[in-house]
Amino acid sequence: MVHPVGAVCVRRARCVLPPLSPPSAAGTAVRILVEGVPVTAYGNSLRGRVVSGPPGLRVTDTRLERAAVPRPDGELPRLRLELEEAENRREDLRVRRDGIRAEIAEVAGLRAVPPRPRRGDPPRRAPVESLLALADFVDDRLALLHERLRSVEEEVRDAEHEADVLAVRSRDASSALSTGRTRESVTTVLTLDGGGDGNGPDGGVSGVEAEFEIEYHVPGATWSPVHHLRLGGADTARDGTLVLRAHVAQRTGEDWRGVRLALSTADLSRFTGGAPRLRSLRIGRRREEPEARGWREPPPGLEELFSGYDAAVAPRPHAPAPPVEAAVSAAAAPASPTPAATPPRTGGGVPPVAMPLAGTLPHAPDASTAPSPAAVTPGAGRVGPGAERGFAGYGAPRATAASGGSVLPEATSPPPPVPSTGMLDYSRLELAGPDEPGRRGRLRPAPEVTDADTAERRRAEAVARWAPPAPTVLPMADVRHSAGSFHRRYDTAAPVDVVADGAWHTVPVCDVPVETVPEYVCVPSVDRTVYGTVLLTNTSHHALPAGPADITVGGEFLLTAPLPALAPGERRRVGIGAAESVRVARRARVRESTAGLRGGTTVLDHTVEVELVNHFPHRVTVEVRERVPVSTEKEVRIEEHRATPPWAVPNGPFDGDVGDGGGDGGDGSVDGGGDGGGLVRGARVWRVELDPGRTTVLRGGYEIRIPGGKALIGGNHREREAP
Repeated sequence: MVHPVGAVCVRRARCVLPPLSPPSAAGTAVRILVEGVPVTAYGNSLRGRVVSGPPGLRVTDTRLERAAVPRPDGELPRLRLELEEAENRREDLRVRRDGIRAEIAEVAGLRAVPPRPRRGDPPRRAPVESLLALADFVDDRLALLHERLRSVEEEVRDAEHEADVLAVRSRDASSALSTGRTRESVTTVLTLDGGGDGNGPDGGVSGVEAEFEIEYHVPGATWSPVHHLRLGGADTARDGTLVLRAHVAQRTGEDWRGVRLALSTADLSRFTGGAPRLRSLRIGRRREEPEARGWREPPPGLEELFSGYDAAVAPRPHAPAPPVEAAVSAAAAPASPTPAATPPRTGGGVPPVAMPLAGTLPHAPDASTAPSPAAVTPGAGRVGPGAERGFAGYGAPRATAASGGSVLPEATSPPPPVPSTGMLDYSRLELAGPDEPGRRGRLRPAPEVTDADTAERRRAEAVARWAPPAPTVLPMADVRHSAGSFHRRYDTAAPVDVVADGAWHTVPVCDVPVETVPEYVCVPSVDRTVYGTVLLTNTSHHALPAGPADITVGGEFLLTAPLPALAPGERRRVGIGAAESVRVARRARVRESTAGLRGGTTVLDHTVEVELVNHFPHRVTVEVRERVPVSTEKEVRIEEHRATPPWAVPNGPFDGDVGDGGGDGGDGSVDGGGDGGGLVRGARVWRVELDPGRTTVLRGGYEIRIPGGKALIGGNHREREAP
């Protein structure tokens, strides 16, 4: 299942079970190794379950084991060998080019050096022939070397281009194909426990085939929804179908071939474990802290176990250091003193600290590995007069003057030891060695990931930040936001192949049952163009995510339009471009007069006529949108004329995006009375059914009464014809 960031992979494995002992018998647990898990898999997400097998068979433990072994040249991929060969050839040519350049510089520096004359010798004649011969030699040699240099530089450019091409191919290749000199493998270990009603000896299970499922989370996968709206034709738009597709990119370290792919809009990293459990508060009563499951405080006297080791292994100082009183609290020092683990420094200066502080260590021990306060002997490690009190790290040996310790700075008391989640995984616990002060003799969780695993996961997570496939008319929708307020899982109808190369792959998901009704929309006061639209109703039982939709009419691509998120039963309008076969003409007339006593009221009578012509060979439904002014002044009255045929007030807001070439200049929106969609005050709508070749005229109007002393902002005559 692919999520917006990351994926949940499920593997199935079959095997013939070895003999398993029943729970009542004292037998050894059987482990099954499943290879092929990618390096980027998260160990804490590993789950195992039994799909089919004998009764009572169950998985008691699952974990990942990582290994890395060198690979011989014979096992390296051909692309890796070609890349190494190209890089070696490039380096050899660069060395050869540098050698020729050095030789050119050396030859160009050749000069005739005359011998130093001795006192009393007459002037010598210049050896013209020798100088000319030297100049000819230098000229010929430089010409030859420059010719070789040009040839080598061309070879270097070709070798660099070849190496760059192979490097890009290696980088863009599937991450499932390891091209490194070291083979990194991850093996899943399943521990099985059999039931007592099997068919093996002593009631165990033996020779029975079982099937298991392994589930794990990996980063480096993402998807984005896209749609394909197929319309039969301009006259058969009711027979439309909607196909949900997805752009999927993954670099998880394994190729998905022939898999049942599921796509989810939920966030994989979001915690869904439910609300925390709150305990009741009782005023005036003591609350007892619940005991942690599987937790026991460390026993006292751990440092005494290493006293003999410290005495035998710790190096002895050559010269005693000046005595320095150590300020160690009695609550942090063990009962018996131990020698310092490091020799004191001679020659002056501040002697080294005998034991590091828990608060100053870059890797201080966790509270879960710290001993309990009961492990400390009272009264041990008393400080001298005038010494400041401080606390060393939990489990630190006692710092005394004889051991050459320095004065420890004051530190805050660490919190009491508490259990952690990692300490409950007993099979991953390891015992700290004697060379780790403050930790030795205590269990700690083994490191889960290494630097190599972190680097691989970072490279995989970069897939979610890659650019969308180009060219695209509309930007791809982020599934984390396009889903709206719902989360849904979409399953592909057939197995698909998605290679782990990080490229975008288009995957068909499913056919969505929808209902399409063709309509035409026109706003003649703004634009005389009539736009074709499709009323799309989601008749399925699940919601659809928002995303770009490729619209085809009669098998021919028309345009790409944004499709909003559709809840079950919701209807939205999708534009399919301008319709040249439906023509519209608008005529507006304004007549100004006066009324009332002494003509103190100005009357503006607006009359609107809209003529529609249908040149389609089929019947069409046209929605004509007009607008009546809305007054905010009580003295100004607006009275509507009776429209023929009657117009209606829309029940809700208009749809904004209805197709390409909208009323605002081609951005895909039809102006609903001047606001580009949404709720429009004073909007009026005509819905007209036009037969083929018919012409109809729509008439309407309104009257504005303005009292004396007032006028409309911008003038009384503001009616204009659409361009």
